[in-house]
Amino acid sequence: MVSELSSVDKVVGAKQVRRALNDGRACKVFLACDADPRVVEPLARLAQEGQVPVENDISMADLGAACGIAVKSAAAALVR
Repeated sequence: MVSELSSVDKVVGAKQVRRALNDGRACKVFLACDADPRVVEPLARLAQEGQVPVENDISMADLGAACGIAVKSAAAALVR
């Protein structure tokens, strides 16, 4: 659920999400459904490999707003 992104333990942006997945810190990933597939597909594969749940039924604008930022976002993750 997108409301989970109001927590303080999150990262926003494709690079930060990739880093969190590689470090094993991501516990849930949010990918925008209208983001460029070249950006989100590698993140989806990394999440699947790490058995991290993925939610991808949110737009970039809504994802950015849910994260409390003033711009669109392709990816965000809850981290440990």
